[in-house]
Amino acid sequence: MPVLRTLLFTILVPGTVTVLVPYLLLSSASSPASLSPLLLAGLLPLLLGVAAYLWSAASFALVGKGTPAPVDPPKELVVAGPYRYVRNPMYLGVVLVLLGEALIWASPTLLRYAALILLAFHLFVVYYEEPNLRRRFGEAYVHYCRSVPRWLPAVK
Repeated sequence: MPVLRTLLFTILVPGTVTVLVPYLLLSSASSPASLSPLLLAGLLPLLLGVAAYLWSAASFALVGKGTPAPVDPPKELVVAGPYRYVRNPMYLGVVLVLLGEALIWASPTLLRYAALILLAFHLFVVYYEEPNLRRRFGEAYVHYCRSVPRWLPAVK
């Protein structure tokens, strides 16, 4: 069942990237910024990131009949939901969560970590994911890439 496998993947992979690693990176003396503009500014990307990730993961499971895990990918090319606006909304969601956490905790370390994760995602997408999707879905994926931007959502 794709929904349960997606839930397990979400706990293990994005959960590690957005919860466990940031927890380990923050010093034990760290605490969230007090009720300040920085704290409030961090809530927006954090909540948008969570929503983007969940919407994307649901689209993979329900529309694509697969999961975000490379070993259990969607059986069909997913171009619905958030994928109508940007090709990588799940990765963007994770980076937005990390950006929100960096602001909430006023942590330059988490901000650098978010930048490193974004770079890792970009390299993974360009050198593994896109070539793989071109092979699996052919011209449909090529057309999709021409129509939908990789990282910055298009307003349609």
